[in-house]
Amino acid sequence: MRRLLLLAALLLCTLLGTAQPASAHTELVSSSPKDGATPAKAPTHLTLTFDEAVDVADVRVLTVDGDRLPVSRTAHRNVVRVALGSPADGSFALVWSVVDEEDGHASSGRIAFSVAAKAAPADSAKASAPTGSAESSASADSAKASAPAPSPSVRKGLVAVRWAGYLALALFVGGLAFVALLWPGGAYEPRARALLGFAWTVGLLATVAAVGLQGAYASLGALRDALDPATYADVLGTRPGIVLAARGLMWVLAAVVLAALLQGAARSPGWRVGALAVTFGLLRTTGMTGHNSEGSEPTWGAVADFLHLLGAALWIGGLAMLALAVLPRRRPGELAEVVPGYARLAALSVTGIVGAGLVLAWQVVGSYDALLHTSYGHLLLVKTAVLGGVLVAAYASRQWVRTRLDLAVLLRGDAATVRSFGYSVAAETGLVLVVLAVTSLLVTADPGR
Repeated sequence: MRRLLLLAALLLCTLLGTAQPASAHTELVSSSPKDGATPAKAPTHLTLTFDEAVDVADVRVLTVDGDRLPVSRTAHRNVVRVALGSPADGSFALVWSVVDEEDGHASSGRIAFSVAAKAAPADSAKASAPTGSAESSASADSAKASAPAPSPSVRKGLVAVRWAGYLALALFVGGLAFVALLWPGGAYEPRARALLGFAWTVGLLATVAAVGLQGAYASLGALRDALDPATYADVLGTRPGIVLAARGLMWVLAAVVLAALLQGAARSPGWRVGALAVTFGLLRTTGMTGHNSEGSEPTWGAVADFLHLLGAALWIGGLAMLALAVLPRRRPGELAEVVPGYARLAALSVTGIVGAGLVLAWQVVGSYDALLHTSYGHLLLVKTAVLGGVLVAAYASRQWVRTRLDLAVLLRGDAATVRSFGYSVAAETGLVLVVLAVTSLLVTADPGR
């Protein structure tokens, strides 16, 4: 354990020391006219320049009255043009928002400017010039002070749904692997069947709810907008929406795999191929809405994210199956066969989690400064600290397997003998739920900020 932690620390220092700063979410670089400008005549259009390529469908520009303005493409993929009307008072106040093509994160702001007053008599000019300037300055200050942002309730709902989605993915994928590789008889155990059925139900419902919440989040709407059919239609036309739809399809196919497992097909080669295909689809569609592409090496980020999710699923799902289905039975034969096998699988999974996590930290955070002085870096450090606590509990469980498992089998699963192992497994499971919660917050946070 000490060698593993030392190696992880050395790798983290090396990666962060050589990495380039990661790119953040889509942001507005400039606009023409600029915020607070006073052009000589009313412009017919507004030009918005972003720091990366955007899809016109992902850019929304509204007036303060809520009217959506038409947005069109230009010759440059990161520049869009917005058609403007002609306000009676010559002042423009607009709200813009853009959705990141990769992970669906929404960025937004306000732009306000006024047409310069026409030449007037000296007395009128003296009286009107300061007023116009003050109004323009006030509009700009107001725009900056009241820049729109996603609803806090929508953001919390999105975090909760993603937490449920991560948990369901881990329980389903890890539970399937546990039964298929270590405990084929578990396909007939009511607790194991209930756990897998619960994971599938939560996974499908969380995916459906995520579509509506993503739409409300991207449009800066309220929580009630997540139930609007029009919101679903808008989201499913975007890349994040397509990814969510693909994930929903994977959950539907997972029902077929689960039904075959419950009928005793765990040893069938055809079932194993189908289970692998569904597992790959669930893991990949989950990783496609994360931050793994926010860096200079998106391919490495995608591979690391896949391995990170796979390791976490095998570890967490197997842990839940062990705690809720195997240990309560206290059968000596199962303990002797299943527990050592899961210990080896968990050790391999943790190694994959640590290695892939280091690559993701290098890919997304990108520097020591971002790790220590940004909210994203702070959340990542909290996740790492909690994960350290999980590893301590896991180490205690592994020591029990090495020194007490034979005695527990000899005493035919005596409750007093198995109790200490159950406590460490329960502590490990509880801390893992906290890790998943922090992971859900990281997905909605700005990387490298």
